[in-house]
Amino acid sequence: MAFTLNKIVPWGRSFNEYTAMFALSETDSGKRILGCADGPSSFNCTLTKRGGRVVSVDPLYEFRAGEIRKRIDETYHEVLDQTRKNQHDFVWGNIHAVEELGRIRMDAMEQFLGDYRFGVTEGRYIPGTLARLPFGDREFDISVCSHFLFLYSEQLSEAFHLGSLRELCRVAAETRVFPLLGLGGVKSRHVDMTVSCLRSEGYYAVIENVAYEFQRGGNQMVRIYAA
Repeated sequence: MAFTLNKIVPWGRSFNEYTAMFALSETDSGKRILGCADGPSSFNCTLTKRGGRVVSVDPLYEFRAGEIRKRIDETYHEVLDQTRKNQHDFVWGNIHAVEELGRIRMDAMEQFLGDYRFGVTEGRYIPGTLARLPFGDREFDISVCSHFLFLYSEQLSEAFHLGSLRELCRVAAETRVFPLLGLGGVKSRHVDMTVSCLRSEGYYAVIENVAYEFQRGGNQMVRIYAA
């Protein structure tokens, strides 16, 4: 079945959020980075302006900027309404209120939309999806995957998670995935199985705390080094 835009809710996170979620250092920013499932985040745009080398991959990039903007406009208030109804599921620290969250995320998405056409031309936004990515072996130093793997544990099987993590390790020397929670706010049942399996196959896989928590309890990432 073809991927359609009305199946997704585009929700872009900022460069600062990416830096905190994935514990990215100044040294990391100089490496070749792949952002998997980046959606309309401003990570690629901002890092590119700072001289970084980054490629983002997402099925969203099959569509034109106008189509993506229309979908953002259709879903933006729905996302904020759901957040408002479930405020107890979030930690209101660096972000203090639902309205501030909306401004931060919309600013990130506006930066993405402003950069998108240029990024497509430059090969920085590439359509693609797990568990098979359109890249060569070890094409990147680091791959990061935000709010896709583990988050959709009910929709995506253990086999899909394991195959996707292997694929990310194929294209990058190091992989970082955040968060480790499912949509219900509890640790994904796939985490322990996939980490254990990867370790048995010779990968180095460790769960680390990070200096970011917005979804309550969502302050951990898994870091994996390819075998």
